[in-house]
Amino acid sequence: MQEYKLPSNLNGVHIHFVGIKGTGMAALTEILCARGAVITGSDVADVFYTDKVLQRCGIKPLLFSMSNITDSISCVVYSSAYSSSTNCELAEAKRLGIPCLLYSQALGQLSANAYSCGVAGVHGKTTTTGLVGTIIHALNLPAQVLAGSVISSFGKHFDEGSCTMTDGSDYFVAETCEYQRHFMDFHPKKIILTSVESDHQDYYPTYEDIRDAFVDYVCLLPQNGELIYCADDSGAVEVAQIVCKKRDDIKLTAYGVAATGDYRITFGSVCDGRQCFYLDGFKSHKFALKMPGKHLVLNASAAIALAVSLLQHETKQSEDAIFTQRIAEKISSALLTFRGGKRRTELVGQAGNIVFLDDYGHHPTAIKTTLEGYRAFYPNRKIIVDFMSHTYTRTAALLDEFALSFSAADEVILHKIYGSARENASATGVSGETLFQKTKECHSNVRYFPEVMDAYEELCSELSENDESFSGGIVFVTMGAGDNWKLGRALFEHFSKKHNLSR
Repeated sequence: MQEYKLPSNLNGVHIHFVGIKGTGMAALTEILCARGAVITGSDVADVFYTDKVLQRCGIKPLLFSMSNITDSISCVVYSSAYSSSTNCELAEAKRLGIPCLLYSQALGQLSANAYSCGVAGVHGKTTTTGLVGTIIHALNLPAQVLAGSVISSFGKHFDEGSCTMTDGSDYFVAETCEYQRHFMDFHPKKIILTSVESDHQDYYPTYEDIRDAFVDYVCLLPQNGELIYCADDSGAVEVAQIVCKKRDDIKLTAYGVAATGDYRITFGSVCDGRQCFYLDGFKSHKFALKMPGKHLVLNASAAIALAVSLLQHETKQSEDAIFTQRIAEKISSALLTFRGGKRRTELVGQAGNIVFLDDYGHHPTAIKTTLEGYRAFYPNRKIIVDFMSHTYTRTAALLDEFALSFSAADEVILHKIYGSARENASATGVSGETLFQKTKECHSNVRYFPEVMDAYEELCSELSENDESFSGGIVFVTMGAGDNWKLGRALFEHFSKKHNLSR
């Protein structure tokens, strides 16, 4: 059957979402609502942070039921977590002959109707997309931006943020996912490539498998399309080199310390809660982020490169006309408003001398670079990381790398593995206990609590003590794609009440 095509004019078109509470699905809902579509959707009863996003769109998710599929529906968009063999709504839509599109297919169709740019990479996609949106909003470009999490600087609700930013529809910037080659449905004119290394081992058994997927994605670029890639990441560099041999028409723009050209980075100081850096194209202008980690400076540089490229496309001006003090100041002001995204170096809060952070980092490289960033940003604080590994296949494939990734932390707390329904856990031969034993070989202070909340009472006691060897206090960070974020929030609530009562 021929694939259904979303109309270019979506006013009044009824689209039903199966799995609407997923972050990408909620973000796509925001985009389609802004374009006039009538949206309904269903999911499980559990409350997620995306419920607030959907509520602002006037949508109250239904529970999965065949009765939700009606003749008024023009198209069903569904999450890759569901199929017609496991979900009653998809089975009913199939029976009634209602067209169904996978999330990535719907996103791809939207991208075909605009000047679209994809943000890709094993690490940093969401933050980089958020930074792009924050900057191009300041530059007044008519664009829609879709990120894989709630970005605090997006939307009209600054305190709550949004998954999308809408200032027009001429340009479309979206986070694009490599898993199962979903990004091959996208229609990019420009691509940011942050990083390439082995991941998603259940789908890409070898590094070469995932590398080649990124090569194929970049080769989707049209004649004279642009690849903006990280010169400090060996995988991204290798992809750029392979692409150059296949397609010498593609413009290659490098960013990073190792880059040459306008986006070569020089790092400045970290002080007064700001991380400073310089870019060669803007000569002596000093940029800064109010967030920790050199990896975030890399992400910001990629975002600046794409924003400048889009501004040049929009205004038809030369590079000399774009690299001005006025543009640099607009970008600088935008960067200082950026506070990250949900579960991306998210500041949960501060209670007394304890800073509570939460981060989605679930790959050894992301863990290592993020913790090193915290160490530089909080030099006098004790850093305690609570990590929950995600998927047995990733843990088994990168066991040694995981064990070595916590060196910047003073204490490490581990839990059982947060598994995926798509894998055979017993076949991997690893468990949370396996990771604990391996990490003990590399770190002197590691503890293991199988269930997340098993650590609560012990941590309440430990965090109450004043460790005089750390004059700045404590940073307690939950990391991973599991549900250990609940522990960090429970501890923050406990110490917030305790601190308020003691004043």
